[in-house]
Formats: sequence, C-alpha cells, structure tokens
Amino acid sequence: MKQITILERNKFTYSIREAFKTLRTNLLFSGSDVKTILLTSCLNNEGKSTVSLELAKSLASADKKVLLIDADLRKSVFVTRYTETTESVLGLSELLSSQAAIDDVLYETNIKNMNVIFAGAVPPNPVELLGSSKFDEFLHKVREEYDYVLIDASPLGLVIDASVISAFCDGAILIVAANEISYKFATGVKEQLEKSNCKILGAVLNRVPVKANGAYGKYYGKYGRYGNYGNYGNANFVDDSEQK
Repeated sequence: MKQITILERNKFTYSIREAFKTLRTNLLFSGSDVKTILLTSCLNNEGKSTVSLELAKSLASADKKVLLIDADLRKSVFVTRYTETTESVLGLSELLSSQAAIDDVLYETNIKNMNVIFAGAVPPNPVELLGSSKFDEFLHKVREEYDYVLIDASPLGLVIDASVISAFCDGAILIVAANEISYKFATGVKEQLEKSNCKILGAVLNRVPVKANGAYGKYYGKYGRYGNYGNYGNANFVDDSEQK
C-alpha cells in the first residue's frame, strides 16, 4: 500500500471541533449496518470535502478503521488542497476503468486508522463509471474491510453522480451552507436522493453565522440536532475557513 501525508489545512475553533465530535457520535448511533456513507452538497464550495475529511479523521480517532473515497470525478481538488505530493496520483477513475488495481490507488495516511482513495484523472464518462457493477463490487469488498467507508461525491445540485452512487450506499449526508442555499433548492436535492432509496441520515448546516461569545473566542457553536435518522435531521457547524 502506498503512503501519503494529509496536511492540517484548517485551524478549527473549539466549537467546530466539538461539532465534528457530535456528528461522529450520532453517526455511531445510526446502526451497525450503516457503514458506506455518501456525502454530497447542493453546489460547489459548501464545505463538503472538509466535512468529509474531518468526519473521517474523527471516526479514525475513535479507533474506527476508515476509508475515505474521493468520488468527485469531475472537479476534485482533494490532492492539491490536502496533500503536498508532486507525484502523479492514481485514483478511483483508473480503478473503475481497469487501468489500475486496488493496491495502486489505496493510500495509507499519516492519520492512524485512515486510508484514502483519490479521484484520479478526470474521465470522459464519470456517471458510467460510478454506476458500474465494478464500483458496486468494490464497495462491497471494502465494506467488509473497514468500519466506515465515506464517499465524497460531486454536488448533487449540479450533476447526478451522487444520486447514482447513493444506490450503493447505506446512507447519505447532505452538506448545506447557511444563507447560501435556498430551502427550495435543498429540498429538491433531498428529493433527488430519496429517489435512489438511500437512507438520508441527516444534513450538516455549515458556516452558520452566530454571535460572539467570550467564553469560546470568536464563535460559539449552535449545534441543533443531528439525528432523527431516516428523516431530515441536521447538525449546525460554524466555520470561518475556506472550504469546498
């Protein structure tokens, strides 16, 4: 297995760190059958990839064996944003197009218990690759080897990729940026997910602007609920960092 270093790009406040622990805890209580989880958003730049990575790290810190798959085959920035590698990185697109084996695309990270598969080169047919029986078979295989498989997919409000992937998953989480996405738009994306019969675990309301609180510094967290699994629960996050 290859090795790669995941960089610490974000300096989170106390409230954000606690919010990710809340998200992790509620996910752990979602049931032992929920192992393969899709994460998507409505549009670009809502914090989807940051939430995916931080959730993977949080689960790994709880002694869970985690595989994070970058399945944004159209516009991934994961390698350039979270690593400093200058080497060519094979990924999911090469695996699904039979140009590489699992050992060629699976990376062990500097984070204990966490492995990563990057997106790879941009293919001409992402929907066909992601909807293939090979991807389904691959997910069944890694599902048996890991406690959690997190799949960071393209924004569902722009392309259908996430809906295609969700058919192979045990559950889905929708990341929504506060004050940037309308209720109607977010509801439409949720309904698109429901058509695939994938259980919607909840939503992450990201970048929630809240008042200053001296006890915690610049921001304080207002977490709401992340539960009511199978319905449309939510978790509120506060983040002033640049996110995808």
